[in-house]
Amino acid sequence: MIKEINGDLTHDLLIANKKPKYRYESGAYSKEYCARLRKKFNALLGIDKIKKNACPENFNIEFTEKKDGYTLTRFTFDSEVGSTVPCYLLIPDTGKKKYPVAITLQGHSSGFHNSIGVIKFEKDVGFADGRGAFALQAVKHGYIALAIEQRAMGERSATTEGRREGVACSFNALSAFLLGRTIIGERCYDVSKAIDALKHFEECDLNKITIVGESGGGTASYYAAAYDKRIKLSVPSCAFCSFDKSITYTFHCPCNYIPNALNYFDMQDVAPLIAPRKLIIVAGKDDPIFLLDGVKMGFDTVKAVYKDAGAEDSAKLIVTPKGHWWCEDIIWNAIDEEVKKW
Repeated sequence: MIKEINGDLTHDLLIANKKPKYRYESGAYSKEYCARLRKKFNALLGIDKIKKNACPENFNIEFTEKKDGYTLTRFTFDSEVGSTVPCYLLIPDTGKKKYPVAITLQGHSSGFHNSIGVIKFEKDVGFADGRGAFALQAVKHGYIALAIEQRAMGERSATTEGRREGVACSFNALSAFLLGRTIIGERCYDVSKAIDALKHFEECDLNKITIVGESGGGTASYYAAAYDKRIKLSVPSCAFCSFDKSITYTFHCPCNYIPNALNYFDMQDVAPLIAPRKLIIVAGKDDPIFLLDGVKMGFDTVKAVYKDAGAEDSAKLIVTPKGHWWCEDIIWNAIDEEVKKW
């Protein structure tokens, strides 16, 4: 009799029974615990290797234009050898000497031009001129908006075709794995270097930095805040979730993965590297790829972390009535509510 084989359950069983070394347990939060976790976090993301490829900043302003209500500047810098990072900076024209900064990160869109409302491709219609214009939304709320082209996306993707389709990051992510790196680590490093570059703009209040992103941009917003302590508020939208209800539940782009991570931490277990700084997690009630029960389970851990860090009110979960969707008004109102306290 031939045994019917219906898939292979090995990975499912291993994941279900895995207890990461740094799975957060109530009462664990301490300076020493965070130091050990940070060392492993940096190693798994490949940041230690990325730092070895450091280079001069080579900061360059490409153009500055006056717009309706703000000034738009495009600049570039080199984050490491072979990696030039293009950025847009939008400064409100309201006459203040200093403004809080909002770093805005796109997900798997066609690129960061969407954040400033520019339509390059057919798929941008209805996104760049609406909910996807993250940087325009930020500047309207009184922030200096920093839009960064993320590693392997848009202008930094592998091919022209990839730029149109938003899939080239898969190739880059797999290439990074071969080098002991991760795209997540590279994106965190780029964000940190972009914050360094803000020293060239005296209007930026570097003590008031928020980072916000959707989907893949939300993932980078979360991990970048864990990496760089200068980020005062992190707002990942449609990105935070336990791995078993997201990236091991259904197919995701390889840029979401950290090799060997589950031996050491799940997504929520990284929260000690953000606490006690502000964290607002935004989730869609009907998100089909970051399931709400996984978000809530992960947030239970986040709450325990923040309680132990003496900052119980500094972490919030907002559930929107949508699915995998950027809810502009909900997100910016929540950010405004926090920033006005600073």
